[in-house]
Amino acid sequence: MSSMNKELIINVTPNEISIALFEDKQLVELNKEKCKTGFSVGDIYLGKVKKIMPGLNAAFVNIGHEKDAFIHYLDLGPQFTTMHKLVGSLVANKRVSDFENLKMEKLLPKSGKLSGSIASGQAILVQIAKEAISTKGPRLTADISLAGRNVVLIPFSNKVSISQKIRSNEERKRLKKIVSDCLPKNFGVILRTAAMGRPVEDIEQDIQSLVQRWHTVLDGVRTNPIPALILSEENRTTTILRDLLNGSFSNIYVDDPTVCEEVREYIRQIAPEKEKIVKLYKGNVSIFDNFDVSKQIMSLFSKYVSLKKGAYLIIEHTEALHVVDVNSGNRAKVDDDQEQTAMDVNLAAATELARQLRLRDMGGIIVVDFIDLHKSENRAALVEKMRSLMATDRAKHTILPLSKFGLMQITRQRVRPETHIDMRETCPACHGTGLVAPAVLLDDQIEKQIAYFVREKGAQWIKLRVNPVVAAFLTKGLWSLRLRWMVKYHCWLRVVKNTSTGMIETRFFNRHNEELV
Repeated sequence: MSSMNKELIINVTPNEISIALFEDKQLVELNKEKCKTGFSVGDIYLGKVKKIMPGLNAAFVNIGHEKDAFIHYLDLGPQFTTMHKLVGSLVANKRVSDFENLKMEKLLPKSGKLSGSIASGQAILVQIAKEAISTKGPRLTADISLAGRNVVLIPFSNKVSISQKIRSNEERKRLKKIVSDCLPKNFGVILRTAAMGRPVEDIEQDIQSLVQRWHTVLDGVRTNPIPALILSEENRTTTILRDLLNGSFSNIYVDDPTVCEEVREYIRQIAPEKEKIVKLYKGNVSIFDNFDVSKQIMSLFSKYVSLKKGAYLIIEHTEALHVVDVNSGNRAKVDDDQEQTAMDVNLAAATELARQLRLRDMGGIIVVDFIDLHKSENRAALVEKMRSLMATDRAKHTILPLSKFGLMQITRQRVRPETHIDMRETCPACHGTGLVAPAVLLDDQIEKQIAYFVREKGAQWIKLRVNPVVAAFLTKGLWSLRLRWMVKYHCWLRVVKNTSTGMIETRFFNRHNEELV
């Protein structure tokens, strides 16, 4: 893994943060995060039980989302009785003994009924397990855990478990000893893969700061009205970094000074020697255009994904599942050995598919129609290859062997809404209304706005952000439109190309990058 060149490119706009992960110059993951629309996985809420559904053995909970959130009996967690009692006391503002001295009640049976544990109208402490996806509200769990860099802390538990990826027995023993020496009573811990080889003080520090966060949660339950957000996951950038960073990044580029400082601060805590890899991007072209992200997004999110030598994938989404069709294109006509051709195309398709699943964060059931293979060893090799390609995928997944009809079924867990990028442009002539008005010349429109900003607003320096086609039109020739306008209006004009800008959309900015309206 260490030889792979991994880069993170972070683009910050007022409404969202986009994080692109590159491996060897290829885009493999894209996280788009709206700035604080609320309700992200890991957030802890004090909610109110609205309605119990005995048939589903579940309940709807009001946490302040427009759709009620949903919790199933099995998501209450084994220690629910103890927690529920504690929350009840805190809400009623009764005196509560220290959390570390709390007496644990007996465990919740696996096959119980939700109505026996909780009634509607009661307060309940919950954590978001899945974000609201399409028509469903958020999915909750009451088995609360706090994730840190090296460990996950689990209140009301006393178990210490270790990531299966840490294989060495000595290391497992060492980690267990560190934890048992410093873990307070009534807390359990899961040691993450990142803890492997970390010094004692790192892990102790992690545990202490998470215990501190838990005490903040308990204070929040005492002082907040219901429903309320008690503890939010740290800002999304560092959450994604926490999960993505395994020390092997070459560069992290950020185009916003504040976020850049946050990321640098985060890296300083976990790997001070790596602080230099965080770089603030100051170029004129937007960061995604500069690093070729926009182009890759455009070509990667369409329905047709091309592979080499003319083969391609077609990715279709239905309500119930995703369907992927593998086509050999014009390959079949060239080679004689059909089985070998089919195998080559299938292997290339598998590589691209593993990347697409991560990139679009496709979840649920994915059915792949590979090109038919007749030899059983080839079929087995294809499944094996798919498994090894998806080994680095952080989402839980299962891959079934090829069915009788040569279909492969994959299930992949999704905890946030799928990334979907609309590849269509609004028609520049009718703005999507279907009605074409008499065309107003675009350069006239732009010139009118420049005149307004110069004469009415006193602007002397204007940056225009436009589509590359329009940029070329404005700067073409020796005596270009841009130059003519600069002379005419006695101001400095800078033209910046941006591929995500619509064909006839023009945005104006001043020297401090503030938009002129």
